[in-house]
Amino acid sequence: MAEYRKLWWILIGILAVTFTLLGYFGREVYREAPPIPDQVVSASGKSLMTEDSIRDGQTAWQSMGGMQVGSIWGHGAYQAPDWTADWLHRELEAWLQIAAQEEFGADWHSLSGQQQNALQYDLKTEYRTNSYDDATGTLRISERRARAIAETADYYSRLFSDAPELQATRSNYAMKENTLPSAERRQRMTEFFFWTAWAAATERPGSDVTYTNNWPHEPLIDNKPSGENIVWSVISVILLIAGVGGLIWAWAFLRKREEEEPAAPLKDPISAVALTPSQKALGKYLLLVVGLFTFQVMLGGFTAHYTVEGQGFYGINTSEWLPYSLVRTWHIQAALFWIATGFLAAGLFLAPIINGGKDPKFQKLGVDVLFWALVVVVAGSFIGNFLAIAQIMPPNLSFWLGHQGYEFVDLGRLWQIGKFLGIVFWLVLMLRGIVPALRQPGDKNLLALLTASVVAIGLFYGAGFFYGERTHISVMEYWRWWIVHLWVEGFFEVFATAALAFIFCSMGLVSRTVATSASLASASLFMLGGVPGTFHHLYFSGTTTPVMAVGATFSALEVVPLVVLGYEAWENWRLKTRAPWMENIRWPLMFFVAVAFWNMLGAGVLGFMINPPIALYYIQGLNTTPTHAHAALFGVYGFLALGFSLLILRYIRPRIVFDERLMKIGFWWLNIGLVLMLFTSLLPVGIIQFLASASEGLWYARSEAFLQSDILQTLRWIRTIGDVVFIVGALAVTWQMVKGIFFPDLVPLESASETAVTERA
Repeated sequence: MAEYRKLWWILIGILAVTFTLLGYFGREVYREAPPIPDQVVSASGKSLMTEDSIRDGQTAWQSMGGMQVGSIWGHGAYQAPDWTADWLHRELEAWLQIAAQEEFGADWHSLSGQQQNALQYDLKTEYRTNSYDDATGTLRISERRARAIAETADYYSRLFSDAPELQATRSNYAMKENTLPSAERRQRMTEFFFWTAWAAATERPGSDVTYTNNWPHEPLIDNKPSGENIVWSVISVILLIAGVGGLIWAWAFLRKREEEEPAAPLKDPISAVALTPSQKALGKYLLLVVGLFTFQVMLGGFTAHYTVEGQGFYGINTSEWLPYSLVRTWHIQAALFWIATGFLAAGLFLAPIINGGKDPKFQKLGVDVLFWALVVVVAGSFIGNFLAIAQIMPPNLSFWLGHQGYEFVDLGRLWQIGKFLGIVFWLVLMLRGIVPALRQPGDKNLLALLTASVVAIGLFYGAGFFYGERTHISVMEYWRWWIVHLWVEGFFEVFATAALAFIFCSMGLVSRTVATSASLASASLFMLGGVPGTFHHLYFSGTTTPVMAVGATFSALEVVPLVVLGYEAWENWRLKTRAPWMENIRWPLMFFVAVAFWNMLGAGVLGFMINPPIALYYIQGLNTTPTHAHAALFGVYGFLALGFSLLILRYIRPRIVFDERLMKIGFWWLNIGLVLMLFTSLLPVGIIQFLASASEGLWYARSEAFLQSDILQTLRWIRTIGDVVFIVGALAVTWQMVKGIFFPDLVPLESASETAVTERA
């Protein structure tokens, strides 16, 4: 322990400081969230809406898919508008038109420049002035604005119904007909949309920026980046450069000379350990991984096609029962399920190895029970999603059994509880194998780090229970990103690092000292930027400048450790030459190399592209975000889960010989397909939208007219090429997994020929 004490104290100190920051400024989110008025009244005293009706509107929005139908404050899907930006612009234009008629008796566009400037001054003054009375909980608005709100609400009520005059618009937005059938619930939803736009347009008391830090860009009321936005953006870039320079300097001059690599054993030590019943039972986990993987990939192509044919699939009207909001929900949830299952399987495979090659009592039963519990949660959540979005499920059950409405945690709360209990049960199964090993003499530091990451994965998913159906959306976003960012990008990263180090160490390919030191150092670097870096998702979600400052500062440091992943990829690849038997796991190793590459490009380069406040101000909610999301979620965690699955397959089916042709197609077509998807479609669309957002406003970059322009339509069609290449690669990997599980003795012809030649030699 003594030689690792400094590394442990560094990691513990970093966790203490960063979680203190996350908690302290989390309280700031609660304290400073935009107020929801007890009542909104017009100048004449007429009540327009109440806190309860606004919250009812939030639940109505959630029930139809929420963030899978457009976005709120930039978070959600990308085909329909961002409802905050769109509502705000429509309400502003309605106000100007009403004012032009009242003041000059003419249409707004026919006024002189001087007249328009005068009205725009009045518009900005009225909208940016905070008329909320905290003492009474009352928001007072002018009669003119009340009329503008009513006109905008009428448009939205017709849009989310089946009004024939807006059918083409719904198709362009990939919305199904009669998205929200209840007229009353549509009215409540418009009140929620109004409130999100009010918070985006109204200045905080004692401040010259709005509750959302002047987001979205809206020239009509002078919503533009604040001075703090620009300052912290510059600081984040400086910190990135300093961090990268410091890491390279430390890597070159401060790290100790590594000890000599251990002599590779003549035989694979892991294959020498007899398979336990619980390990043999993992084949069904691998089938669930590739089954959901294939399902998710097919849905991805289906979802992408909806962006060019909003209510159909090559002429077939599919939106009535399988609308964009549903298939996108399933696409994202399937990805989370199969990636998580791959990680759970990796842990369950390691548990008996850690325990000296034997199962704890009833371990196989536990593994079987966990599997079927996962199947129930997956099936239940998917069915619930369908019933909620189809508006078949009663509204009072939607949040619990149907659709929470929040991206990445769309599953109903009951299924979320089931998923959490499953992860906790996995934690118990893991600890049953780990705890006895920790009690044995010897160096247990690497095992202790692995254990800590397992505990964190088991417990931190519970952060999703700190918000409810009617929780303030700013508070909800804080806790949602604990799951999406901290749980997935933080603790899964540490688990993957420690698990791979433990595997290579158990194989005798790297020394325990090197594996432990590297894992502890990597964990410290990941957590330093990763924990408070969670706030970079919350710049414009009703938070204050200090939250922006912390998020910008530490999210820049998230990128720093990723610059050395090229070296990590080389180190992993170099392991294949350490011993002849390493050829048996060459393909899992290739997938781990891909993880390092995509970590650097997808999480690092494409992640930092959207991290600085000034960048995110203009591109939040544009296709630059899914560019990063696809490259990071699949490129890193997807390849990692597939690599783990192939590695497990190799050991639970000892006689398997990977089909070289299948694996080459699977590996290279997945990588090439992902590159084509990103750089021939998603990123170009995002950059063009970025220009539109910076010049005209976010409302325009997400508008029907702009999204249906010829260039963007062409780029979305081009994505089909990358999608097809990617699908072929996915099917190849899936077929290899199925063959390996059911037909492990089936040797590919080319492999059989090579074996015969080797034997003759």
